[in-house]
Amino acid sequence: MTQTMKIDAKTVMKLRAETGAGMMDCKKALAENEGDIEKAKAWLRKRGQKIAEKKADRATNAGQIAAYIHAGGRIGVLLDLRCETDFVARTDDFQQLARDLCMHIAASKPVAVDREGIDEQTLEKEKEIFRAQVPAGKPPEVVEKIVQGKLNAFFKERCLLEQEFVKDPKVTIRDLLTNASAKLGENVRVERFTRYEIGG
Repeated sequence: MTQTMKIDAKTVMKLRAETGAGMMDCKKALAENEGDIEKAKAWLRKRGQKIAEKKADRATNAGQIAAYIHAGGRIGVLLDLRCETDFVARTDDFQQLARDLCMHIAASKPVAVDREGIDEQTLEKEKEIFRAQVPAGKPPEVVEKIVQGKLNAFFKERCLLEQEFVKDPKVTIRDLLTNASAKLGENVRVERFTRYEIGG
């Protein structure tokens, strides 16, 4: 596919609105994919992941502590969202991401940022419950396979990075951060969070 293909400005704007990618990136994505918006979105996602991977090891010494109060003061969230520079931390995109993440945490009740954040005692307790749910008489290797499947579902429900984003279930929180890193040009990550709920 050559880069000389004529791309309609409205299509570029539509792709930009749907992905948040830069104008030139949208134009290139459409040119590379014969003007097909869905293929262009996939192209941008792959490119974003590659960019984010390159930035993943860079130090994140700037960022924002974001706070969110919901349901008449019954649920509260404090979020430590990190990036590389104060310049990016002050951008509207970064601050909107922090708000979105706070609202997501309030709604979805994650207990840890990722799998490493769940303590061994909790994991062993969950495994015991899962093993007890397996019908008797199954071979040990089948039992372990079933337990692992249930454990993966538990991680998807409880780990922030593995949860589906409440505003767009086709995207995980990990994807959301990857896209933000690509768009903002810096490593963006969740350092920690705390969720409070009265009676929860």
